[in-house]
Amino acid sequence: MSGLVRETVFQLNRVVGVCVFALALVLVGSNSFAASDENIPVFTESGVAIRGTDPVAYFTQAKPVQGSAEFAAEFQGVTWHFSSDENRETFLANPEKYAPAYGGYCAYALSLGTYKVETDPEAWSIVEGRLYLNKTPVVRSIWETDIPGNIEKSEGNWAAVIAE
Repeated sequence: MSGLVRETVFQLNRVVGVCVFALALVLVGSNSFAASDENIPVFTESGVAIRGTDPVAYFTQAKPVQGSAEFAAEFQGVTWHFSSDENRETFLANPEKYAPAYGGYCAYALSLGTYKVETDPEAWSIVEGRLYLNKTPVVRSIWETDIPGNIEKSEGNWAAVIAE
């Protein structure tokens, strides 16, 4: 009889495990849906993302370059400026590649909690093909003392920010 009880408990645990897994998938899917591009917070000044700096230029010119309203595009519900039509088109072809992590908010501040702190276009880093901005060059230096650890903490805190 105890063998039958063990088998029944095993089967019930298996069913519960499958149900928990299915529920997790539903919750993850609903969080992804809730965090559509329009709901992701983006650091703006006067309605323009990242102080009007061209996000593509960080990758192509290895420096911040001021964009222009002449070469503007909409992404994540805000306006982005570019220094050329070519950079705008490059961005629009793959905006997730060029848009800064965490909506352009300070990567270090996010590693400390769910803080959306403005950034300085001069305080930037590209890590594994992703653009990160920080409050100041000094803050960037602090962030760079543990990039992997700070990114890991920031990712968790950013998930909480976009779920709000």
